[in-house]
Amino acid sequence: FRSNEYKSYLRMVAQNYGEADQAKFLDSAKDVVKREAFNMQRCLDKGQLREGLIHATEMLNELRTSILTPKSYYELYMMVTMELTHLTMYMSSEFIKENKIADLYELVQHAGNILPRLYLLITVGVVYIKSKECSRKDILQDLVEMCRGVQHPLRGLFLRNFLLTSTRDILPDVDEEPLDNGAHENDDGTVDDSINFILLNFSEMNKLWVRMQHQGHSREKSKREQERLELKILVGTNLERLSRLEGVTVQRYQEHVLPAILKQLINCKDSIAQEYLMDCIIQVFPDEFHLKTLDTFLETCCQPQGTVNVRNIIISKVNRLSKYAQEDPKNIPEDIKLFEIFSAKITQIIQTRSQMPSEDILALQSALIKLALNVYPDETGYVDTVLESTSEIFNTERERAKGCSNELSRMLRVPIDHYGDIITILSLSHFTELFQFLDFVTRKELCVYIIQNIIQTNTFIESHEQVDSLLSMLSSLIVDQPDQPSEPEDPEDFEIEQSLVGRLVHHLISHVPDQHFLILNMCKKHLLNGGDRRIQYTLPSLVFRGIELCRTYHDLRDEDDKWEKKVSKILQYINSLLLALTKAEYWELSHRLLLQATLVCDAMGLASAESVAYEFISQGFAIYEEEVSDSKAQLIAISLIIATFERTVNFSEENHEPLRSQCARASSKLLKKPDQCRGVSLCSHLFWSGKTKESEGQELRSGKRVLECMKKAVRISSQCMDPAVQVQLYVELLNKYIFFLDNGCKDVTTTMINQLVRKIQDDSVGLEASEATQQVTTHFRNTLTYLKVNHDISLDNNDNDA
Repeated sequence: FRSNEYKSYLRMVAQNYGEADQAKFLDSAKDVVKREAFNMQRCLDKGQLREGLIHATEMLNELRTSILTPKSYYELYMMVTMELTHLTMYMSSEFIKENKIADLYELVQHAGNILPRLYLLITVGVVYIKSKECSRKDILQDLVEMCRGVQHPLRGLFLRNFLLTSTRDILPDVDEEPLDNGAHENDDGTVDDSINFILLNFSEMNKLWVRMQHQGHSREKSKREQERLELKILVGTNLERLSRLEGVTVQRYQEHVLPAILKQLINCKDSIAQEYLMDCIIQVFPDEFHLKTLDTFLETCCQPQGTVNVRNIIISKVNRLSKYAQEDPKNIPEDIKLFEIFSAKITQIIQTRSQMPSEDILALQSALIKLALNVYPDETGYVDTVLESTSEIFNTERERAKGCSNELSRMLRVPIDHYGDIITILSLSHFTELFQFLDFVTRKELCVYIIQNIIQTNTFIESHEQVDSLLSMLSSLIVDQPDQPSEPEDPEDFEIEQSLVGRLVHHLISHVPDQHFLILNMCKKHLLNGGDRRIQYTLPSLVFRGIELCRTYHDLRDEDDKWEKKVSKILQYINSLLLALTKAEYWELSHRLLLQATLVCDAMGLASAESVAYEFISQGFAIYEEEVSDSKAQLIAISLIIATFERTVNFSEENHEPLRSQCARASSKLLKKPDQCRGVSLCSHLFWSGKTKESEGQELRSGKRVLECMKKAVRISSQCMDPAVQVQLYVELLNKYIFFLDNGCKDVTTTMINQLVRKIQDDSVGLEASEATQQVTTHFRNTLTYLKVNHDISLDNNDNDA
């Protein structure tokens, strides 16, 4: 066996070597345990109890070590206690039968060292209690008091844990039962004795646990704290065992258990112990107990050390009771005002802890909002109360608001996610106030989040007052801000953000047309302040909402005598938006929207429809002539003008004729010959399917003017220098001729078509093979097939081979 000198030597070695040598010390101790356990078991098998106890004592002596870390000590402890079960089983089977357990209880108290003595005493004591030869209450009291003899923190914690786990099945859990003579049979103990037993054990274990913090050099503080965290479950097991006693009622918990725990918790003045044990209380005891003792518990939260993270404790309590309320709202009695209680205590904690970080303040406020939303979903005033108090805190001490934008943003997102309804958010009068404490980037991100929420939930805002509030809230996206960075924003991100604002406009709608117009004016008021960079993304949405409103009034013309006047105002509104886009030099966008407005105005059938539509299309022509310089863009622009004009029906001949002629002239003046050809051929449709006021909705069908345009287009195409392009244009014109032939234009004859076919065949000879040539040839062949099938046009053999 090891001598005391050898063990002293080992302790010295442990101090000089690091954790790498822990495995060696642990293996050495395990070898001794295995050897002594084997010898103990062999002696017990032979019925030699005294010799077995000697070996058990030597095995338990290994737990007297001071050189193992808590993790290694735990491994050794588990090995030793597992071997002790053999001794327990032997004594249970042999000594209870012979009624010698009392003698054995006295015998083990003569062991030389106190730690092995107490382990053996607990082992024998449990068997003694099960034999029912003595008072259970006295034995338990004796055991828990005698454990005071071990004051080494690590050894004492594991010893008392062994006491708690060994007695978990034998603690009395009944109330006192009166006898016939009025006395009480309580020699075996009651649940109150079990409570006292566990509370005393808990108190002593907590003292040992806290004492670990004050041992060793100050430079090893973090190491000791880590070791303490590894051992915290040993202390918390006492509270878990208390919660399992069926005799612990709400009244006992309120009057006896909780006050004793809280007293020990406050008196220890240790932040690690206070934070962990308060969390243990929350987790292990039933929800009903928490409701009845809420005031007491929260009052204690105001008293711990300043370094205790009260935030986590309060949030854990709030989450526990919120979940309990969600299971069944009836779980929370009406006389317990959860929100008022938590709100008052959180306010008190924030006020008394002037150094509390802003992150912790916002976390507590967020938990309070979640409580209000989960327990009182219909009481929006509770949420607004939290927002108001948060605003007051940061207004009073603005230093606390610095650097907490992310936490504040997360708090503001809680009601957004819960309600999923921006209307409810707008009813919270203090919601927007908190935006001032966010930095620009976080504020903008929150605005994007709000818009995305509106779009995803398909929410519609139907009041211009609410629209005003919403757009004011989203001002970080809509207008430049004083605190925004001087560096230019990422173009892609900027486009995405402003496109979201444009999509938002389509959710600012009222089913009452007059109210909808007020909403559009409110949107215009805010969005026009966004500057030239933003309006290209936002104003088009307003234009199309205005167009839709015009159609709505037109559909209600039989019910509203003033519909024409209202439509005229909307058209003026649209014109003002288009002028803003034109002034900002968004030529293409303005051009397209002007043509769209022309069609809408023409379709309304207003008395002033012609003059207003003429104004719109004239502005479109002006943009085309003055601002569009690229040849490709010119062709697209004039094509859009021709297509728009072709669909109008309310222009008089007086205005229609000059516009037709202007289109033809503009087409013939395009820079490139192919563009001229295509533009002039498009103008032919104005003379065929165009409509005027005098024609009363009938097409003009001027075959002569159509033929003039087509001949001019053929003449222009013949002037192209590229043979392949020339043939391509001829094929396109051939299809135009066929279109007019199919639609009954008598001025277009089959002879003309045959001539154009032969011209194409002749010019196709000798073209260089290419993908473009192949496409033209395929197009021509399909056209010929169509002619054969649908028209009685005789084609010679050369035509068939084309």
